[in-house]
Amino acid sequence: MNAIEVSGLVKRFGDKTVVDHVSMQVAEGEISGFLGPNGSGKTTTIRVMCGLLTPDEGEGRVLGHDIRTDGVRIKREVGYMTQKFSFYEDLSIEENLTFVARLYGLHPVSAVVRDTLEDLGLFSRRHQLAGTLSGGWKQRLALAACIMHKPKLLLLDEPTAGVDPKARREFWDEIHLRARSGLTVLVSTHYMDEAERCHRIHYISYGKLLASGTVPDVIRDAALTTYIVDGGDITEAARRLRGMEGVDQVAPFGLSLHVVGRNQAALKAAVAKVARETGVSTREGSTSLEDVFIQFMSQSKDNMA
Repeated sequence: MNAIEVSGLVKRFGDKTVVDHVSMQVAEGEISGFLGPNGSGKTTTIRVMCGLLTPDEGEGRVLGHDIRTDGVRIKREVGYMTQKFSFYEDLSIEENLTFVARLYGLHPVSAVVRDTLEDLGLFSRRHQLAGTLSGGWKQRLALAACIMHKPKLLLLDEPTAGVDPKARREFWDEIHLRARSGLTVLVSTHYMDEAERCHRIHYISYGKLLASGTVPDVIRDAALTTYIVDGGDITEAARRLRGMEGVDQVAPFGLSLHVVGRNQAALKAAVAKVARETGVSTREGSTSLEDVFIQFMSQSKDNMA
């Protein structure tokens, strides 16, 4: 059973097509990653799915409800966490959650708020003003507000931007805990380590969905070859490699280079030639999700240009 199933979604603003025939599925209880560069259409797609925007073309069902006609029902069963912290900074954590509980018509309000505070570890800070919270605690408050009405689906739009690594890890531990209880999650992110914690990922670039699958599937289907270059004069090696036939990417990683390309034979010849000329060492490495991410970006055209 799919929590999200959309087909051919199109959303335009004026003459700009921001979502361009996107089709995707997210199974119940799945944590699904939504990847793509800034301006790629992730947020707009999420807003269409949760009933905030009506598509210009395409069809879909979210939690069994039609995205065109059942927007109110979808909103009641979805928790949506926006990119920007959107709570009243001059109210306390408890006051903000009380306001949200009343918006959802939850009863009794005080008991629901207390349970949510305890569930997310916020009870001891309940009187602290939201505006004085650190990024990690603001994130926790936002998550609490999203799940207090017990949604079946969480839509998280870059939820960990600007949050320290410890808070990010704790956040993801919480998300996996919820998913094990049956909650479905669609999360947009720029962090490759976060994408790798998802059951499946979907890569969108400038409105077009380019890939869907598990992380190993997406890496395999990209059909890239990666060489690790180190030792010798890697600065000169990098300069020579850039622009050579078969070389699509040259990226420094500490004291080594990652050299990536689609044409394995041409890439191997280029790397061997530069190794002979500069004295560097080379070996074939594993292609990373970041390598694939950069490759997709380089091949895509900005639909807003």
